Amino acid sequence: MERMLRLFWNVGLLLFCTLIESSSATLSPAGVNYEVVALTEIKKALHDPYNVLDNWDVTSVDPCSWRMVTCSLEGYVSALALPSQSLSGTLSPGIGNLTNLQYVLLQNNAISGHIPDVIGKLQKLQTLDLSNNKFEGEIPTSFEDLKNLNYLDVSYNNLSGTLPKLSARAFKVLGNPLICGQGSENNCSAVYPEPLSFPPDSLADQSGAARKSRRVVVAFVASFGAAFLVIIALALLLWWRYRHNQQIFFDVNDHCYPEVCLGHLKRYTLKELRTATDHFSSKRILGKGGFGVVYKASLNNGTVVAVKRLNDYNAVGGENQFQTEVELISLAVHRNLLHLLGFCSAESERLLVYPYMPNGSVASRLKDSINGKLVLDWSRRKKIAQGTARGLVYLHEQCDPKIIHRDVKAANILLDEEFEAVVGDFGLAKLLDHRDSHVTTAVRGTIGHIAPEYLSTGQSSEKTDVFGFGILLLELITGQKAMDFGRGANQKGVVMLDWVRKLHQEEKLNLMVDSNLENKFDRIELEEMVKVALLCTHFNPCHRPKMSEALRMLEGDGLAEKWEASQKLETPRKRAFEPTPQTYSNYVQDSSLVEPMELSGPR
Repeated sequence: MERMLRLFWNVGLLLFCTLIESSSATLSPAGVNYEVVALTEIKKALHDPYNVLDNWDVTSVDPCSWRMVTCSLEGYVSALALPSQSLSGTLSPGIGNLTNLQYVLLQNNAISGHIPDVIGKLQKLQTLDLSNNKFEGEIPTSFEDLKNLNYLDVSYNNLSGTLPKLSARAFKVLGNPLICGQGSENNCSAVYPEPLSFPPDSLADQSGAARKSRRVVVAFVASFGAAFLVIIALALLLWWRYRHNQQIFFDVNDHCYPEVCLGHLKRYTLKELRTATDHFSSKRILGKGGFGVVYKASLNNGTVVAVKRLNDYNAVGGENQFQTEVELISLAVHRNLLHLLGFCSAESERLLVYPYMPNGSVASRLKDSINGKLVLDWSRRKKIAQGTARGLVYLHEQCDPKIIHRDVKAANILLDEEFEAVVGDFGLAKLLDHRDSHVTTAVRGTIGHIAPEYLSTGQSSEKTDVFGFGILLLELITGQKAMDFGRGANQKGVVMLDWVRKLHQEEKLNLMVDSNLENKFDRIELEEMVKVALLCTHFNPCHRPKMSEALRMLEGDGLAEKWEASQKLETPRKRAFEPTPQTYSNYVQDSSLVEPMELSGPR
């Protein structure tokens, strides 16, 4: 017995020394983890309105369990993935102390200031995506030292200066007017593959393995000085609990690490959300729609969120199917899309948790004014149109599989703190209709926003979303609803689209503009937006532009050519074989396929 205890003691001592040695790479003599300090500096420099970095704790010994952080097998921070998290502030030079970084993904935020020059010291860096932020100044010349860099995207910022000589095989700098403006000698026209949204699976696999070993290291280091028998027992207990929790966290894909597949998605309990909404009190209701009721909720940590309580919870086909569909929707991450914070799947309830949008929906703010000043002036309306288009481009052309919204309208476009457009309710039609065949018998949508071919066949495509986007543009221009039966005694039953087409033909654009704007708008931009709207609402879906084309036209690229081509299609022979725009009012009213339903997001 004595020999066995001695052997056990020696094995424990050897294991302890080995683990201490393996952890010393990132620890100072005082026991401070340099990478924890660096990440904490990054967190302090950023403004995090939705507390996605709430578990980044400066008192922690090991950052490998932190949200959005991925570690290598050796336990070093190898990836920092924070895309589309509504972050602002600046990027701390502390990032230069994460010397083992391979992937930095910060796209689709609002981070400003200069790009830290110390990033050029990250010799292992392979992917750096800083696109769609507010960075200014020059691209650091130190980037020329990044010999392993394969992908760099700094497009759509406020950068200036000349381009450094980079070894990156893919380099995007579009959308920086001071670099790519007229007369620039820089080559800004090349198109490269899209960036990653999350670290690659191989890196995630390393992170998962590293995280298990690092948790054991943390347990031993934290218990320094205690008896070895107690340390070993505690380590075994922690290891077992970690494995157990890993297996039951999200039982959808056994080969999927939650941090990679679900990002920051959290699973809430029904009790937690019931408490947060005061037992789903009617006083907490933000909006109602075809998919369910949306409540304003306050979580235990004080975070205000929007909770959507789905009506048709039985239609999602059970626990695993619901979780799988939620997982797919959660992977659609973009600045102009309403991202999921989490979900709840109980026996008789299905709930989705979203960030709370303090400025409500476009529909609810079109008529609002503060101190006599219209909230949504012309510049904001144009910005909303472009932001919505970017969100739909992502759903149609950058998601795999692509997602069709099927109810694009002002009530489903939400506004964040800076009145940036955020597309809501995307993917919910897919979530509830996954059991349908390729023919949908009941059309989901809102009268006046539904494309003619969707009304007649029940089949939707991305072109039905393009039609809805065109109607949204008309809502922004006119300040009116798509179906307004009260315009006048002689116009009863007129659909907005027919009304706008008539005024455009008569060259009376001023009559269609929202009177609340008080003639404070750009006439050229108005004409351009009307033309884009009419192109998007063409009766023949084949003649409608793609969303990416619509976005470019709103930004002033290619509209003249597209409009001229569309006018050549309007021949008498062509009109004889397809519905004319003037028949849309009757076409909508005669349809028997429409399910009377209005789908709206949290407002």
